[in-house]
Parts: sequence; structure tokens; C-alpha cells
Amino acid sequence: MKSLDVLLVVLLSIGAIQGLIYGIILWRDKHYNTIANRFLASILFFFSYRLFVEILKLFGFVDYNILYHILLEYNWIYGALIFFFVKAYVTPNVKLQLKRDWIHFIPVIIEFLWSNFIKSQNFFWDGTRESLSWLGYWGYVVWMHYPTMYIICGILIIIYTLKSEKLLVPNTNPSIEIIQENVLWIKRFLKVLRYYAFLFILIVLIDFFFFDYAFNRFYNYPLFIGLALITYWLGLEGFNRRTKSAVKTKVILTNKEQEQLETIAKDLELLMVEKALYKNPELTLAELSKQLGVKSYLTTKCLNTVFEKKFSDYINTYRIEAIKTLLKDEKNANYTLLSLAFEAGFNSKASFNRAVKKITGHAPSYLKSNS
Repeated sequence: MKSLDVLLVVLLSIGAIQGLIYGIILWRDKHYNTIANRFLASILFFFSYRLFVEILKLFGFVDYNILYHILLEYNWIYGALIFFFVKAYVTPNVKLQLKRDWIHFIPVIIEFLWSNFIKSQNFFWDGTRESLSWLGYWGYVVWMHYPTMYIICGILIIIYTLKSEKLLVPNTNPSIEIIQENVLWIKRFLKVLRYYAFLFILIVLIDFFFFDYAFNRFYNYPLFIGLALITYWLGLEGFNRRTKSAVKTKVILTNKEQEQLETIAKDLELLMVEKALYKNPELTLAELSKQLGVKSYLTTKCLNTVFEKKFSDYINTYRIEAIKTLLKDEKNANYTLLSLAFEAGFNSKASFNRAVKKITGHAPSYLKSNS
């Protein structure tokens, strides 16, 4: 093999192996976003499969032999898998309905059957046109000598990436809220893949009309290197974000419920300001609800809907603000940050560190340096 071919094999192998490894991890991960992770794993598997096939071609293993008949095309499945991955990622408890959703996989079923039919013509071909049926001959010509499968593949990816982006538009579903910062990576992936599909179609058409459909290595290699990079990047992003939620469930309230929760919210803030209940290191949801004179579930509902915070985050926010106030007082200049944290209601160094990092995004020392 030439040095350029060796370099190409290395680059394609890195993308393919990365996609395969992360695909297995995502498929086996059942802690969160299971359905979405499995669709993402399927995308990685098919991308890796395509790269492995190209590697085998470079080594000369696929040349009208048994591998030629086994390694079929699955180019038309990418679009549907991408769409269902995004749909599962932003739809809590999504359930696929076979009667309705199978239609998206019709293209790959057609591609699979047609590819088998075309490749089977080699068993009848004796070098003459007459050895094949009309459908077999012209089907082979259209499939092998025209960029049919590649053009349709690119079009499907473009259609489904656009269709997937519509699922990420805010406020399309009144019962959920899409966390935009958690889906930015998906938006970037969809855009990159769409640009890649446009470029792929353009290069294939230029090759077909001006270069006798020769798939010259000058532009063929960069296309597959691009696919390897996309596979590598997608696997890394999917792995790093496999446990992050993309949506928050909205609670739709009646006017009466809204008024009740707003009243509880006002009473809650008064308790925090006037009685400084957050300073109690043993404060619990039950104790806070008792002070408010309401059931615990109403306190939780108030915190979730009005303040959009969990109980611990709400209380710790007051504690951190209290620490900031204490740090501004010159009388506390000789006190350590941890002692002030205990004064504000934290009961351990670990809980203090976790709370500051979660709420402010910085280490505890940031509080002191910015007081």
C-alpha cells in the first residue's frame, strides 16, 4: 500500500473504532435517556460499518467475492435514525409506534432489497447484455453507473436533519421546556451533517458529469475522512452528554392553583428573610412546610414551579448569599471561609463545596476573591 493509503486507513480506523466503542457503551447504558442513547449508538454503528467497508476496499478485500455480496449498502438509514434520536432525546418517555413510525425506514428496506437484487446479477452475468433480464441490466446500470444511492442518501440526510431541527424549537410542546444549552451540541451536529451531505451531493454530481464518475482519490478520500471525523466527534459528544436531560417538564396550573402557590412563595421568602431559617443546618422540607403551615407536597410544588429549584438548591442559595454578606463585613476578616459557611447554615465542608460549585459554577474560594 502507498503511504497515502496507509494514512487514510489509520484515519478511517480511528473514526470507526471510536464509533464502535462509544456505540457499545451507549447501547449498554440504561441509567438515563436509554432510547435516545440506543438510537445514537445505532447511528455510530452504521457510520463505523461504512468506514470499515471502505477500509476493506482499500485492502482489496471487496472485489466481486463473498464480501461483495455480504457487505450491503445501508446509506438510506442515517436520516431516520437521526430523526428518532433527536425525537427520543427531547421527548420524555417516548414510545415508538410501529404502525406509524415504520414508514421512515421504508427507504432502507428498499435499498437493502434492491442492493441484494443488483448484486445477485453477478451470478448470471457472462459478459453479455443478453445474459441479464431487462430489469437486471438497467437496474445494474442505474445503481452502479449512476450516483443514485449517494444522491438519495444525501437528500434523506438533508430532509431529516431539517425535520429534526424542528423538534428542538422552543415552546413547541406546552407541557415541556427544552433546555437549549443542553441541545446546542445536537444543533451543531445536525448543521455539520447537513453541510456534509450538501458537499457530498455536489462532489458526486461534479464527478458524474465532468469526470466520468471515477471517484478520484483527490476528493474521495477527504469525503471519508470527513465521515470519520464526524463519527469520532459524535461518539465523544454522545458519551459525555449521555446522562444530561434535554427537557424540563412543565406543570400546567389552574388560576386557583397558581394563586395558592404564589401565596406560599411569598410566605416562604418572608420566612427566609425575617427568620433566616436557612441558618438551621438541620432544616428539612418537613420542618419548612410546618413553618409555612402547608403540606410538604405543596412546598415542593411551589419550589419547582415558582422558583424552579429543588429544596436543597433553594436553601443553599440563601446560605451562599449570606456568606457573601458576611465576607463584606470587616469584622469577619479573620474568619475562615468554612467557619462563615457553618455560620450561614452549612453542616459540612463537602456539602458547602458541592453547593457553591453547583450554584455559582465556581470553587468556594471565588466567593472570597469576589467579595
